[in-house]
Amino acid sequence: MNTDTADQVDIAIVGAGAVGLAAALALSREGRRVALLGPVATPRDGRTVALLDGSWRMLADLGVQDALLEKAAPLEVMRLVDDSGSLFRQPPVEFRASEIGLEAFGWNIENADLTGILAEKAAALSSLRMIPGLVRAIEPEADGVRLSGDGFAPLKARLVVGADGRNSQVRAAAGIESRDWRYPQIALTAIFEHRRDHQETSTEFHTRKGPCTLVPLPGRRSSLVWLLAPEEAQAVAALDDAAFARRVERQVQSLLGAMTVSGPRGRVPMGGLSVERFGAGRMALIGEAAHVFPPIGAQGLNLGLRDVAALSEALAGAADAGAPSVIADYDRARQADVRLRTGAVDVLNRTLLTDLLPADLMRGAGLLALSRIGPLRRLVMRQGLAGGAATS
Repeated sequence: MNTDTADQVDIAIVGAGAVGLAAALALSREGRRVALLGPVATPRDGRTVALLDGSWRMLADLGVQDALLEKAAPLEVMRLVDDSGSLFRQPPVEFRASEIGLEAFGWNIENADLTGILAEKAAALSSLRMIPGLVRAIEPEADGVRLSGDGFAPLKARLVVGADGRNSQVRAAAGIESRDWRYPQIALTAIFEHRRDHQETSTEFHTRKGPCTLVPLPGRRSSLVWLLAPEEAQAVAALDDAAFARRVERQVQSLLGAMTVSGPRGRVPMGGLSVERFGAGRMALIGEAAHVFPPIGAQGLNLGLRDVAALSEALAGAADAGAPSVIADYDRARQADVRLRTGAVDVLNRTLLTDLLPADLMRGAGLLALSRIGPLRRLVMRQGLAGGAATS
């Protein structure tokens, strides 16, 4: 006779950020009992996310596209500018979504708006329990995983999904080894209003300190992600809004005319993280619990949404959500995609931070090839969007 008094669910998701919320919406279908644990936070700190085409289609399938459209701007053109001062500096390279038959590469939206929209949708689902308490203990058992914490009765799940970020409790409980590293950079984030129209174009300046990127938002507004050395980042962050806007305008070569800060600003230390495997012992990792890297090429959250799609596919038809076959299928599906993209972003960021001629030559030759060879440029664009989060 079973004397376990813990509430029983099929899947418990720890972490109620954007990736955790998307997982809750995707995995609560097909009659599964799903619980989402953790407080939903929507701080406005100048951070946005560019939802690439595959992620956009996945979110449309989850029923939130109309709400997102009211807050998001399309990315029709992505421009790379070599501002490194290299001897091999090449002219700007532009990637146009129309070249590969798309209306847009994706849509840019404030993190707070995305999280809020997903949370509102999740709260309306009867098949999903939202538990705002913090998880304090994760105890693996033979037929499930027991969770306990603040403000909720103990819970037992057949599968626990860790969407709880870089310092993941789920990863630690699963015994999954991770490797993390730091870059000598801090990202400054902000949202600006500006005099000129951005023309649905995202511009990424590659500097010796790292990328400085402007991404469109609705109207004459854009978001900034600017990577700098820590000392310079602290000095720039200490400027008042007016001086900060002038400094950014100078950095982006007055591309959008006069700029004014709109809303709070943020500072984020840069680093990376990788894991040896993506699941173990009835636990699976998604989002930043599984991979972290700098905000280059709009890959971070999109990679997390691809995790959700892969986990949903691994779960399809499974009688036991935490069965070893489910974990193995999910791990196998994520290995190549995550490692390839983490490695590519790491290499690009490190080549920007060095002034060695071979690295400059390699980067310059790559940009030159992309600007001159149409089929290569279109291949790179498709690869950047490949493995999209939509499973259809």
